[in-house]
Amino acid sequence: MTGAAAPAVAVDAVTVRYGEVTALDGASLTLDPGCVCGLVGMNGSGKSTLFKTIMGLVKPDAGTVRIHGGSPAAARRRGSVAYVPQAEEVDWSFPVSVRDVVMMGRYGHMGFTRRPKQADHDAVDRALERVELTEYADRQIGRLSGGQKKRAFVARGIAQEASVLLLDEPFAGVDKRSEATITAQLRALADDGRSILISTHDLQALPELADQAVLLMRRVLVHGHPSEVLRPEHLARAFGLDVLGGTRPGAVDTPPEPAPPAPPAPAAAGAAAGAIVKGASDA
Repeated sequence: MTGAAAPAVAVDAVTVRYGEVTALDGASLTLDPGCVCGLVGMNGSGKSTLFKTIMGLVKPDAGTVRIHGGSPAAARRRGSVAYVPQAEEVDWSFPVSVRDVVMMGRYGHMGFTRRPKQADHDAVDRALERVELTEYADRQIGRLSGGQKKRAFVARGIAQEASVLLLDEPFAGVDKRSEATITAQLRALADDGRSILISTHDLQALPELADQAVLLMRRVLVHGHPSEVLRPEHLARAFGLDVLGGTRPGAVDTPPEPAPPAPPAPAAAGAAAGAIVKGASDA
């Protein structure tokens, strides 16, 4: 008799501190295959730190993270986890084309030589088509609009064929077309069995986007269906708001969490892939 399959992502009692600042305090959550999970919390609640801890780029002071039952480092080496960073983490002046950025997602499939084969070119073409960027494939990445840039990094995750996709604020500053395109592709990836964790401030769109939601304030306050997580009493605990959207008496602003190290591009992504994400280096 075999046990239940391991969840795609398991975060167990994770605590992360930057000096005297506690960014995560005993945070726990699981993410199952085929699920889109929205991550909700105010600035400074630990969302970016959680992403980078799941990626294995920040070592927790306590607790564990497992991806498909193994370590984050092993998942990165296999290329089974992909990360779409916030816009400010990317060097948009780096001299690479949109196609180059998407091809970075294929490096883990290329072997030691890292020379793309026809299968890699085909995967990149399919990913670009899915996010409606085929006509911009040869444009320098920084010359895209904000929404197109986000779509390019989503395409990189699609081309990587990762089973776990982490997206840090992909809808921030994007146009409606890009938001709709990204949402449709995330739902399609989940239908294909991929596991997706996505941070967002758009609470109204969350029920349409996500199967589950997590409310974070350094620790996980609520994890469940979006309709449950978005109940006013739960939002009040995380945002310091009353049911009418006003500030709760006595509520205080939370200072932003210190910036953790920027992530590398997907597993073994090479010098160019590391350089486009600020402060990154090869995995």
